[in-house]
Amino acid sequence: MWGPVERHGYLNYDAAMNRLPVISAPPAKSSIDRDPPHHTENFGLLALYMITMRTGWIFKTESIIMPAVLDVIGGAGWLRGCLPMLNRFGQSVPPMLASSFIRSTPLKKRTLTAMTRLMSVCFLVLSGVWAWTDGQSSGWLPFAFLAMYAIFFAATGVNMLLLNTLKGKLIRVRRRGLLDLVSNLVGAAVAISCAWFLLTRWLDSPTAAVGQTVGQPLAPNFTMIFLFTGLMFALASVIGGFFFEVPDEVESDGHSSRQIYHAAMETFLHDHNFRRLAIIGMMFGMSLTLFPHYQSMGRSRLSFSLTALIPWLIAQNLGTALFSVPSGWVADRFGNRRVLNVLMLALCVAPMLSLFLSRTQAVDRDWFNVVFVLLGLTPVTIRTLNNYTLEICEPDDRPRYLSTLGLCIAAPPVLMSAFMGGLVDSISFEFVFLIGAACVFTGWLLTFSLIEPRHSR
Repeated sequence: MWGPVERHGYLNYDAAMNRLPVISAPPAKSSIDRDPPHHTENFGLLALYMITMRTGWIFKTESIIMPAVLDVIGGAGWLRGCLPMLNRFGQSVPPMLASSFIRSTPLKKRTLTAMTRLMSVCFLVLSGVWAWTDGQSSGWLPFAFLAMYAIFFAATGVNMLLLNTLKGKLIRVRRRGLLDLVSNLVGAAVAISCAWFLLTRWLDSPTAAVGQTVGQPLAPNFTMIFLFTGLMFALASVIGGFFFEVPDEVESDGHSSRQIYHAAMETFLHDHNFRRLAIIGMMFGMSLTLFPHYQSMGRSRLSFSLTALIPWLIAQNLGTALFSVPSGWVADRFGNRRVLNVLMLALCVAPMLSLFLSRTQAVDRDWFNVVFVLLGLTPVTIRTLNNYTLEICEPDDRPRYLSTLGLCIAAPPVLMSAFMGGLVDSISFEFVFLIGAACVFTGWLLTFSLIEPRHSR
């Protein structure tokens, strides 16, 4: 009979790493404290990979840059709402379909680098399209942009599943929080420096204002923004090829898409603790439907120009770095559940604060930067949800659990984002943002019902 330790996958971790049969007796040293092969080298390479990806990512943030691009080329609220829909669909359905293939792949890093290269190609193509059109808005340009965006996030979803699987395989439990901490702190410093020196040149123009008319030459140099993003992802793909990974001895299970979704449903229905986590993920997913509208609210109500995107980008990345410091420390020492308790509560503040600052005249409008500092909690929360998932499942089940969680997080953005964007235009920002805040608050309450897997040892 499996005991608490075996159920949460701690003893089986070393079996997976050394390709041993199921362990029948406890090892001398728990795998929660034992370093996998080449742990030190992989720690540095994974950190460098994540730093490089983070530097490219700041130039295409879904809360700031991408919705601003749609605004510039004439996108309506429902088109902005398509951004989180395509984002989360790409990060949920393709990983779910790919989870069986990933599980049966001996070297995960090869597929990781292939997906990273595809992400790079998407932005290099966008750069070429923008240069070809001279940024002139036309009826087809928003839809071409969204189509390439959809392909990019399909690749991103599989990429993130592979990265989290490799993190579970190559980095021991009590060092994953430190990895996130290092990659976020250094990544934020590098990304913010690049954004400050490069975006200031590429966005700073007197014609890049909200009142820009359709057909007018577009001042923001999105050609260079997209090009830089694509080049950073290309560099990350090179770094990923140097990971020290021991091949897994696996066989293809040949699961069909129907069987994959059936397995996901079985995971959701029969693992009670994971089901609570998945519902928390759904409530968190509602906050993602608000992402494209923060910058739109600030620019429309407080008369910010496109140059305001630079301090907002910096604020958001500083927030991610600052929140990563205590969350990584607490996660390594006390568990990821305690971090989720705090993060979900703090996420409730962002939509409420944005509504207050956009309406009040008693506070300087520059305080709107604080909203984007709080939005920096989002990637920290996603990583914490993934790290918690890694602790509550067997090593062989990690792709399935992670992809199922991703599907649950994606459900609200995929089903509701375009609708919520339409509500922004037809009703108000207030109505939509209050719904999002209420859902996140519900998720925060549910975090107290999760188990702490390390206590079961």
